[in-house]
Amino acid sequence: MLSFFDHLRHLARKRRWSADLATGRRGEDLAHRYLQRKGFKIVARNYRLSAGDAEADVIGWQGEELVFVEVKTRQSGQYGPPDRAVGAEKRAHLRRVAREYVRKSNTPWERVRFDIVNVILADPPEVEWLPGAFKV
Repeated sequence: MLSFFDHLRHLARKRRWSADLATGRRGEDLAHRYLQRKGFKIVARNYRLSAGDAEADVIGWQGEELVFVEVKTRQSGQYGPPDRAVGAEKRAHLRRVAREYVRKSNTPWERVRFDIVNVILADPPEVEWLPGAFKV
């Protein structure tokens, strides 16, 4: 039943947003629910720096770790796993977001982790979680 409503939400987004933005948001929805099932307590989605130039797709707690998650979504795996698109610049942006969020939440930097979630929108969608995808 949930996938039916996901499909309707996705169709509505495609009418309002660009195809890439709608696809990315659908992947974030799937990743969000996947991480919740894995025990994450999600505290923020699409968290932007106050300057607006960097964003974390999902922020959540897994046990004692504050996790910043980049979600990469593709229509197919034809060109390799989506996480290959997370380069040095994107990692630097995520670190900047993490520094601001950690400062505001008074979380020790030692408790921060960076993950990536790959989403391929096959039928059914494939979700792959890469904990500790890159170093703090």
